[in-house]
Amino acid sequence: MHFDAFDRYHEKESFIHHLDPRVKVVITVIFIISNVLLPDGAWLAFGMAWLLLLAANGYSRLGLGYTLKRSLIALPFALIAITVLFSIPGKSLYEFQLLMWKLTITDAGLLRFESILIRSWLSVQMAILLVAVTRFPDLIHALEHLKVPAILTTIISFLYRYLFVLTDEVFRLIRARESRSAAATGARSGGGVLWRARVAGNMAGQLFLRSYERSDRIYNAMTARGYSGHLYTLNPHEMKSNDYFTTALAIAFIFMTQILGRL
Repeated sequence: MHFDAFDRYHEKESFIHHLDPRVKVVITVIFIISNVLLPDGAWLAFGMAWLLLLAANGYSRLGLGYTLKRSLIALPFALIAITVLFSIPGKSLYEFQLLMWKLTITDAGLLRFESILIRSWLSVQMAILLVAVTRFPDLIHALEHLKVPAILTTIISFLYRYLFVLTDEVFRLIRARESRSAAATGARSGGGVLWRARVAGNMAGQLFLRSYERSDRIYNAMTARGYSGHLYTLNPHEMKSNDYFTTALAIAFIFMTQILGRL
């Protein structure tokens, strides 16, 4: 398992790539919060937000459809909000029987559901763009500069760094289980459901113990090398005039979408 398997950064020479990571994080957070605050059915404001996304895609040189194609995989998770179709009072659009329940889709529920889908879709696209144009270490240092608690940034950083190590550990445990569950050709290896549940529980316990012991060894090695709770970088971040201008322009555009959404 390679480290690149978890890294979605795309090396490009573009205006967006060269922006300070703090700018990209702040704009992404404000964009997502703005989508959440927009009223239901603010189609013009949603369209303006998508135009901002298309412009960011263009300036990143990743292609106008880069985030669009990758965001579709997240839409099924937004179907969790499907219950709003029946739970919000309004004009009845369609009624049907589901087992012992009679469900009614209302116009207000449909409007809320469509708005939730669009909000989720736009927010996921912006998050995808953020990780595609910003290296993960730069994201962590941007969060530190933005005064996110150091304990959180450190945990996220080490989780990302050692995730592939834990994945390899899981695969080794699975191979060990398979090697001890040999069976004749055409027969199913292992035991029944209870046996598999017991083995899975033992594997989870083994993974926890190995991870705990590894973390202790890593921490002792880091403290021996002078670690004091702060992660350093070879790329110091300095805000330039382009960063300030881009931040102001993006915030102004997002503020305009809020105004349009309430007209």
